[in-house]
Amino acid sequence: MGFLDSELGITLVDDARMAELAGAYGRDPEPTDVLAFSMLDGEASEHRGELLGDVVISLDTAERQARARRVGLDAELRDLAIHGILHLVGLDHERAVDARAMRQLEVHLRWELGRDA
Repeated sequence: MGFLDSELGITLVDDARMAELAGAYGRDPEPTDVLAFSMLDGEASEHRGELLGDVVISLDTAERQARARRVGLDAELRDLAIHGILHLVGLDHERAVDARAMRQLEVHLRWELGRDA
C-alpha cells in the first residue's frame, strides 16, 4: 500500500475511554469499536515523518463483537486493526462504492495474514 517503512500506534482502551475520545473528536460520545487518527491529512501532516497515525480499539466492544461473531478475541482485534489502518491510509466506507472497495481490501489482507475471510 506504499507505507512499508511507516509506523503507527495501536492503543487498546475500554468503552468509557472510547466514548470520551469519540466525543472529543466530533462523533457521538458513545463507544465504538475502532477510531483512526491519520497523520496523512491536516495541518500536522507535513511534520509527520513516517508516522501514519494512531488506531484506537475498544477492548470491551471487541470482546462483545468477537462473542457475537463466534471468533476469538485475537481475530477480532486483528480485523479491527486492519480496518483502522485502512482508515489511516485514507480509505473510508461512507459511500457504498468505497465501502465495497474497503471490504474487499479487508478480506484480502486477512487472507494475506493467513485467515479465510
